[in-house]
Amino acid sequence: MASLKDLKVRIASVKATQKITKAMQLVAAAKLRKAQEAAESARPYAERMAAVLANLAQLTEGDPDAPILMTGTGSDQRHLLVVCTADRGLAGGFNSSIVKKALADAQNLMLAGKDVQFLCVGRKGFDILKRGYRDRIVELVDFKSIRKISFAEAHLVADKVVSRFEAGEFDVATVYYSAFQNVISQVPTGQQLIPAAPIIGEDEDTELQAEGGGVYEYEPSAAEILQALVPRNIRVQIFRALLENDASEQGARMTAMDNATRNAGDMIDRLTLEFNRTRQAQITTELIEIISGAESL
Repeated sequence: MASLKDLKVRIASVKATQKITKAMQLVAAAKLRKAQEAAESARPYAERMAAVLANLAQLTEGDPDAPILMTGTGSDQRHLLVVCTADRGLAGGFNSSIVKKALADAQNLMLAGKDVQFLCVGRKGFDILKRGYRDRIVELVDFKSIRKISFAEAHLVADKVVSRFEAGEFDVATVYYSAFQNVISQVPTGQQLIPAAPIIGEDEDTELQAEGGGVYEYEPSAAEILQALVPRNIRVQIFRALLENDASEQGARMTAMDNATRNAGDMIDRLTLEFNRTRQAQITTELIEIISGAESL
């Protein structure tokens, strides 16, 4: 049985931890609102960009002048998986769920005889992947010193992906991130970037879906517009992924720290009860010794 001093130290330690987890929960809650607003604001632009790209893709179907980023190399042998996670932990299963999704797809590809490589955006994803796939990690990009994700960070990642594609290092690129739904629900998602695979959301209205029907005329030609639009679409989709990740991270951390605070409270209650029982037993033992000593005189 632990001594009273040991129990006091443990109770004080748990109370200190509880204060930290509560503070982290409040900080995550404060950051979540702005991150959620940023993620939700990016969605319409990214979806509209995908709709315009779908329209242009129809116009340039079979065009030999269409950009290779749109059409691909004609092969799907080499895959680059861009795994976007956080640079910090203490966010529940946020990071591991994204890596788990990417690894499941990677293992299926490798079973099919494909060559798979990883580009890690975020330190935590790299830490998980390096345990068994270090030789397949081509690069790590972290934004630990960045206080707020901006388009510049997405531009950096997109340029690295495009430059590797132009160097002939892979045929297909897919980005993995966690789509934010609410505080307790974040969905690990994989989205193909190269060759461009624009997907219009299921909740889009009829007017937006009609934009993919090839009813517009473009000046200059659609192929020329695609030369500039496709790389920008890759940046936009990566930017959206980073914003979704930011909101999901804060939501996951807020939930995790709330659970940790509650668990700390339960542990304090149990330790306090054990402390009181131990103290009562010690007092009872001392009284018995005093009474026994008095009776023996």
